[in-house]
Amino acid sequence: MQLNDDDRRFLDLAIEQARIGWAEGGVPIGAALVHFGADGPEVLAVGRNRRVQMGSAIRHGETDCLENAGRLPASVYRNSVLYTTLSPCTMCAGTAILYDIPRVVIGENRSFEASEEWLRSKGTELVVVDDAECIGLMNRMMSERPEIWAEDIGVETSDLEGAAGEARA
Repeated sequence: MQLNDDDRRFLDLAIEQARIGWAEGGVPIGAALVHFGADGPEVLAVGRNRRVQMGSAIRHGETDCLENAGRLPASVYRNSVLYTTLSPCTMCAGTAILYDIPRVVIGENRSFEASEEWLRSKGTELVVVDDAECIGLMNRMMSERPEIWAEDIGVETSDLEGAAGEARA
């Protein structure tokens, strides 16, 4: 999908977070939360999957980003876009739904896709980019650190072969 200049710039912020996460030994998933107000777009926060780095069960890229944004009025979320390098898991999608974030720009959904139908059913606009760098980062992750990837998506390493397909169901 062709992105406008703002979307490309903000997805690139998420990709930079994914690169940092990978370099830290973690899962290469990044996110950015951008508010589109009367004065134009404002980056509220960026985040990356830091489950490995923090020993956390829930620090996915999107939840780390929203945590970094801090407490915000509901109206801010309703006028914001969440940019993420990978299609959100159920936990991260639930957070976007809870805060009524109207639009999510997704770097790629080939590696994992669990909640897009649910997000759409709640009225969230999804833009799937199919970005080559996002795909490459995840392919490298699944090849070089399969045990960490399995843990991140809640499966056993031996179950990885069918995990992406099952998540799509």
